[in-house]
Amino acid sequence: MADVHQESGSSGADFDLSQFYQIFFEEAGENLDLMEQMLLSLNLETADDEELNGIFRCAHSVKGGAATFGFSDVAELTHQMESLLDKLRRHELMPNAAMVDVLLESADASRSLLARHQTGDTGEGPSTVDLVRRIRALVAGETVATPVVAPVAEPVTAPVAMPVAAVAVAAPAPSKGADPDGKRHLLITIAHMESQDHANALMELFRDIPGLGDVKEVPSAAPGSRLFDVLTTSSNEDLLDLFVFHVARENVQIQEQSAEPEATFGFFDGAPGAPGTSAPAAAPEVPTLPAMAQAVESTSAPAPAPVPVAKAAARPAGAAPAGGVQPEAATIRVAINKVDQLINLVGELVITQAMLAQNSRALDPALYQQLLTGLTDLDRNTRDLQESVMSIRMIPMSIVFSRFPRMLRDLASKLGKKVDFVTQGEATELDKGLVEKITDPLTHLVRNSCDHGIELPADRLKAGKSETGTITLSAAHQGGSIVIEVRDDGKGMSREKILSKAREKGLDVSDTMTDAEVWQLIFAPGFSTAEVVTDVSGRGVGMDVVKRNITSLNGTVDIESDEGHGMKVSVRLPLTLAIMDGMSVGVGNEVYILPLSSVVESFQVKSNAVSTVGQDAQLVKVRDEYMPVIELEKVFQVPRFDTERASDIMVVIEAEGSRVVLLVDELLGQQQVVVKNLESNYRKVPNVSGATILGDGKVALILDTAALVRRSRH
Repeated sequence: MADVHQESGSSGADFDLSQFYQIFFEEAGENLDLMEQMLLSLNLETADDEELNGIFRCAHSVKGGAATFGFSDVAELTHQMESLLDKLRRHELMPNAAMVDVLLESADASRSLLARHQTGDTGEGPSTVDLVRRIRALVAGETVATPVVAPVAEPVTAPVAMPVAAVAVAAPAPSKGADPDGKRHLLITIAHMESQDHANALMELFRDIPGLGDVKEVPSAAPGSRLFDVLTTSSNEDLLDLFVFHVARENVQIQEQSAEPEATFGFFDGAPGAPGTSAPAAAPEVPTLPAMAQAVESTSAPAPAPVPVAKAAARPAGAAPAGGVQPEAATIRVAINKVDQLINLVGELVITQAMLAQNSRALDPALYQQLLTGLTDLDRNTRDLQESVMSIRMIPMSIVFSRFPRMLRDLASKLGKKVDFVTQGEATELDKGLVEKITDPLTHLVRNSCDHGIELPADRLKAGKSETGTITLSAAHQGGSIVIEVRDDGKGMSREKILSKAREKGLDVSDTMTDAEVWQLIFAPGFSTAEVVTDVSGRGVGMDVVKRNITSLNGTVDIESDEGHGMKVSVRLPLTLAIMDGMSVGVGNEVYILPLSSVVESFQVKSNAVSTVGQDAQLVKVRDEYMPVIELEKVFQVPRFDTERASDIMVVIEAEGSRVVLLVDELLGQQQVVVKNLESNYRKVPNVSGATILGDGKVALILDTAALVRRSRH
């Protein structure tokens, strides 16, 4: 069994997932709405893979989020939906009307369950037993009759209690501790658990693991301990291995019980709502009992059933889901284009404020005191407004990092490896648009580290390492960029092996290439050094997609590798902020803007301090370090009207870990500038990342410092 730990600045028990609840509820609602639309427009005769995959992705997203936050009733129902949709998209089943009906009803039930969690309702929720039974029957290829809903002639003023047939109880299993499917019924007690969140995290270890079946938490009489009811085919040793990452082995006690009928999801003695219980126990803050377990109170007395719900198509847009109370929204979902328009308008306000500030400098403070005071207030309020608007699109990297521990755990288990997963810099914020686009490339990199980088435990021991490898995912701001690194302490890459494979592919390589150039070969389309093709990696797809996706974001990918000791992949992305702090420099009659975060220092030099080396390259010595010199006058072919004047001011800039010196005529000062995209209005210009409008109405180019550094290397 693979070991996967997640470490960060604080312990796992202290990490509060509730801060992400609202985001999950909103995204889950959007996914359920989208799934409903796609189901209603699905043509059963000509359904294609893209439509079925789209519906599957919606259910999968809701299930993953619900499992992460401990909403096990929603996760269980959407897991069943996912099983049916998986059969459909694999063409093992043909879609029919009964399947669409049960999926639509399940989506409605999921909305109701989510609404209860969102409002903190701890009462009995809608039963999903019948939905689960029908879905399982459809997955098994059986024909299921769709419940007939009688049309309602006029609105009813009160809910009608409708009797349902009692649930039949299966006969006891023939032998203690096992059922006809070979599953064992266990009670697992975990002592010394810090919080309910910790218990919820443990429950998620069970989900989707081969050999493990149904699991739910039941009340425990011992203070500070949790009691789990498990139906499984796994051995006790496997279960102990499963828990050992979160709790000490001696704190886990496993008791074998007589098997319960799986179809009825019955209660244990003392559980809330069980026969003979005088009063239900207090529900935890986040309910963890599956809705199926809450549905059956007695096997003899008929229970009132919820009024059947019509198909989702009949529900008006925005209406409350059946069986649940529509909660008051704590946030508003706003289209991205509206946010972008707001940011653009604030940018124009900043430009106007800069113009007013510049034109007011010549005013006499004694005569225009009130006006200048108002302009000072405008400056302060404009800056506060700008910072508030810019923060709307920024989200923490923890949103991205949170999806990797589970993926890595499953992957390590499949590969038979032991891996520690460490995250750093989760609070680093990035633009929402970039976060969405960087997730897939990072997934490829983490999977490759686990598959190609980390060795098997036996191989690591032979190499003198601990049998558990470490993969570290970190994010940090550096200058005007965000740097995301994926590091592992695995076997690294073999220079000879990559060159050999490149020659087989017909690539133009030589033994004189630097290590950095050799590592870049793995980004060639179809390049793979895997000796065995698996479903994890080795098909030669992935790394070229990673490079292409990051390049499309104006980012770069750098690799460092030490054979036998591990490797590091660094992804550097620009912070696409609409407003930035910049330094204005003058060259001739032109004004250029340098991102202030890239500027290290500036100084004045004499012309004889610059040395010319081969191919007209220039160097200048700054405190015992030689740096390449770039003359902006030559780069942008600035016309020089004052032929006697020469640039004598040098500005040191840093980008991508290197420093260069820019030769300019004068420093004009620091100011906030509004970034305008040149590509959408004109075309991409080399060495330029955008443009801005100055306080006097002139247009100034914002320089791409990373491109200038790369230019100096060549």
